[in-house]
Amino acid sequence: MDDRSWEEFLIPYEQAVEELKVKFRGIRKELKKRNEYSPIEFVTGRIKKISSILEKANKLGIPLDRLEEVEDITGIRIMCQFVQDIDRVAELVRQRSGKDMTLVYEKDYIKNEKPSGYRSHHIIIKYPVHTAQGEKEILAEIQIRTLAMNFWATIEHSLNYKYEGNIPEDIRERLRTTAEAAYLLDTEMSEIRDEIRDAQQMFEYKSNIVSRILQGIQNLYQRGFVVEATEFQNEFRQMRARGDVSELRQLSRTIRAKIQEVRTRE
Repeated sequence: MDDRSWEEFLIPYEQAVEELKVKFRGIRKELKKRNEYSPIEFVTGRIKKISSILEKANKLGIPLDRLEEVEDITGIRIMCQFVQDIDRVAELVRQRSGKDMTLVYEKDYIKNEKPSGYRSHHIIIKYPVHTAQGEKEILAEIQIRTLAMNFWATIEHSLNYKYEGNIPEDIRERLRTTAEAAYLLDTEMSEIRDEIRDAQQMFEYKSNIVSRILQGIQNLYQRGFVVEATEFQNEFRQMRARGDVSELRQLSRTIRAKIQEVRTRE
């Protein structure tokens, strides 16, 4: 294939990456807006490099006219805070199967880690892409892992690239040791995840209240109620220094009531 042929071949895969990122980021955003815990921390995506596609095809014995059989040309990575979140995200993917994507199979490298120490949960899906040439169904790989697993996998990938897949045994052994250390970190974090989640939710809740207060004060300024807005702003500064959530919540309600009063006058 020449450059132009490759460019045309990769169009649906590039489109799939963007669409899938939007879908999974949308799930996270929706849960956050509903003040619910999101098992998705963040989402990334990539298209496999042409050299890597050819290398993978050669390894699997896939001829050039059947490159669409390479399962991970489109790759989506979903990062989670805790190991338990991985199962929740995998279930979200399963629930979508038959709707906007089709689950082909799963590979659990967390319960059955690779000899190198690699851990991740992989899901292969079929995803329909609507292009200018019509609908095309492609294969895509969704990798679900914790932040610690992702850090380790990124380092391993870099070393594999440097040594062209032949990492020296002493470095391999150290990688296996660090893989266990990363998994131990995940295990320890899972033990205190309720405390971590409570702290994060409290921070999120307080941030939302502060945002509503600032929006309300700005609203009053824009409507010309400068004296009232200034008084609320000074009161907010004092409360924020104390950090009392109940006080901030009451101030937010007071400002909202004032805005409603202003609206009835207009």
